[in-house]
Amino acid sequence: MNRKIVVIGSNSFSGASFVAYCLKQGLEILGMSRSKEPAKAFLPYKWLSEKSRRSFKFQQFDLNHDTLAMAKVIEKFHPLYVINFAAQSMVAESWQKPEHWYETNMVANVKLHDKIRHFEFLKKYIHVSTPEVYGNCIGNVIETAAFNPSTPYAASRAACDLHLRTFFNQYKFPVSFTRAANVYGPGQQLYRIIPRTIIFIKLGKKLKLHGGGVSKRSFVHIRDVAEATLKIAQNGVNGETYHISTNSFISIRKLVEMIFRMMGANFNDLVEISEERPGKDAAYLLDSSKIRNELGWKDNISLEQGLAETIKWVSDNFSEIKNQPLNYIHKK
Repeated sequence: MNRKIVVIGSNSFSGASFVAYCLKQGLEILGMSRSKEPAKAFLPYKWLSEKSRRSFKFQQFDLNHDTLAMAKVIEKFHPLYVINFAAQSMVAESWQKPEHWYETNMVANVKLHDKIRHFEFLKKYIHVSTPEVYGNCIGNVIETAAFNPSTPYAASRAACDLHLRTFFNQYKFPVSFTRAANVYGPGQQLYRIIPRTIIFIKLGKKLKLHGGGVSKRSFVHIRDVAEATLKIAQNGVNGETYHISTNSFISIRKLVEMIFRMMGANFNDLVEISEERPGKDAAYLLDSSKIRNELGWKDNISLEQGLAETIKWVSDNFSEIKNQPLNYIHKK
């Protein structure tokens, strides 16, 4: 039985967490990322037993430059599924050099897809997209909502989604799309709001709260997202999109206040309000009833439990984490 999966972007928070989840299911994983593997604290699959890790192999490839080599390795590995987490992320920074976002999130992906669409052994290609493609949302958003991107990042991701639709329609390329709410959990990039808040509290540093933190989000734990992603790979319908979200939403301010309470810190002492970032959307109230009803998925990890896990992860690895850069560093 073929139990092989290729994970593109395996060094990313979501990619590394998905690898760890799949290894626990006894699957064989080939990971690909443009950089060398980072420190152990940021790779959940390295927290597993040596026996579990034996089913994982890593190869360093840059999607922008190594398309042909990646396709050849994928063909040789002969996986049932390819899951693509790789993307030039960060919303605000995409205004600074927008061509980098389009080159990676659109052009490089098109080149890869045009190679792997010929692989008849491939049962499913999962394209990990983003709710940013919807722009500013009002009410519950279903998977067929119109695209209305408001940043270069969002536009580049929407463009790739539309390109894949043409490949599905023309070639029956077996693609399914995922769009997750705000993911979080142990191992996340330090510039994201939850680990950043925890670190600033531990360091006694002032935390800037953009726009007062009024925008609302659903925060879904990365293990719940990993479980959903595998379900979509195994049983999702080709050409369909699936939202991965909890049914509860919280403002960024309330989230930060919750972390302060859990850590016994004073919100007013360490938080200052700053201007909102350009293109920041007010809410992503994703309707996730489709994956719940069709694939039997549900979120199992409460926000309180997930925050406690993340606080523990930061505390347990603080000697390593405190020496890491706390801001996003752009890489082409």
